[in-house]
Amino acid sequence: MYDVIVAGAGVIGGMLARELTRYRLSVCLLERENDVACGATKANSGIVHGGYDPEPGTLKAKMNADGVEKLFATAAELHVPASRCGSMVVAFSAEEDKTVKALFARGQANGIGGLSVLSGDEARALEPALSPAVTSALLVPNAGVVCPYQLTIAAVGNAMDNGAELKLNFEIVAVTREADGFTVTAADGQTVRGRYLVNCAGGHADAVAAMAGDGFFTLIPRAGEYMLLDRAEGERVRHTVFQVPTKEGKGVLVTPTADGNLLVGPTATRVESAESTETTPAGLETVARLAAKSVPTVNFRQVITSFSGVRASVAGGDFIIEPSKKVSGLLHVAAIDSPGLTSCVSIAEYAVTLLRGMGLATEKDPAFNGERADTHAFRRMNDAERDAFIKEHPDYGKIVCRCETVTEGEIRDALRRNPPAADIDGVKRRTRAGMGRCQGGFCMPYVMRLISEEKQIAMTDVTKNGGGSKQLKGRI
Repeated sequence: MYDVIVAGAGVIGGMLARELTRYRLSVCLLERENDVACGATKANSGIVHGGYDPEPGTLKAKMNADGVEKLFATAAELHVPASRCGSMVVAFSAEEDKTVKALFARGQANGIGGLSVLSGDEARALEPALSPAVTSALLVPNAGVVCPYQLTIAAVGNAMDNGAELKLNFEIVAVTREADGFTVTAADGQTVRGRYLVNCAGGHADAVAAMAGDGFFTLIPRAGEYMLLDRAEGERVRHTVFQVPTKEGKGVLVTPTADGNLLVGPTATRVESAESTETTPAGLETVARLAAKSVPTVNFRQVITSFSGVRASVAGGDFIIEPSKKVSGLLHVAAIDSPGLTSCVSIAEYAVTLLRGMGLATEKDPAFNGERADTHAFRRMNDAERDAFIKEHPDYGKIVCRCETVTEGEIRDALRRNPPAADIDGVKRRTRAGMGRCQGGFCMPYVMRLISEEKQIAMTDVTKNGGGSKQLKGRI
């Protein structure tokens, strides 16, 4: 019987699990996929939003304003790449200039400091690659970028290091409320019991709520398609460049990433379900066209991959973070679309406050350690640091992924430390092996061999992302 079950190991569930381990509590984190961060989190813009956009008085506004500094501090504590590069919202007409001024006023109402409205020429002085058609811009200096899946992996790993348990491939099919808590049942028959249940199930949160007997909301899934460009384009812009938002979302952006690439997107298309993650020719054409409107010189011949993620919202538009009105012990943390990543630390803290109000005893655990050891990314070391580290760790002298300068030592570490990678994509998210220009064309066989050795499984049992995604048919 766990004290708290957290359903969903995206960035919200992972950060909540970490926050709960600050206390003398037994925590179990459930995830339907073969790894953490495999839903909306892995297909995320990675933007730390400044807080000017949410409607004043909403949970989004409160969590965003409170969350920016907490997110940067937590990323540093967990040794996750993040950059306070700032952002711009650009306008292309007199009518859009009015929207920029309205966003400035909204940001002030939300308590966001440092905002300023620039003329088109002033914006281009900061970002020379901006279109000559830009008429004005909102400058947001407190914004930035972070790697969303690395943040989640680090948060879950830190939670596990502090005693939380992670159960992967746990697809929830039933939730039963009993006298002393909940029994949660998986598709394969596994069960987990806990006194409190927190519904952080992302695109499936409405289904989990219905299973628990409190299906009062229906999620609206919207797909966002992106294109990722090689690091040769990574300095095309220094700020995250937005266009003025519409009712569908914040629009197509052009941004550097925390790892030095350039990212453009997303679209915002209503889709059938959280699994509708295919890319489309029309969607990618829209991304390229609208990105070029802001930054005409983007070289789309440098695109190395494209992907799509599905974010879930509700008709009202705000986050749902509240105890169930029907089922005691059930807390909903749902409809966490943008700015959910920015708000993740604040949401976790707020959820613990709500759980405390629901009766959860929270005694501080003096053994809690919020620091997570650095992953010792070889690509970020200078030559002297590399030389010294190789002398202590010889496996770091063997380059596996040439595009991203990833070593055998980093990959073995990713297969061992919490939460350990279980497949090729898991290694990729932790180390960036396979994320470069060749997209794993050279390093994948070597990565597969290391997975085979570390997991003590046959090469023919190594998968790309769990399930039936085996890469090899058999031996000749």
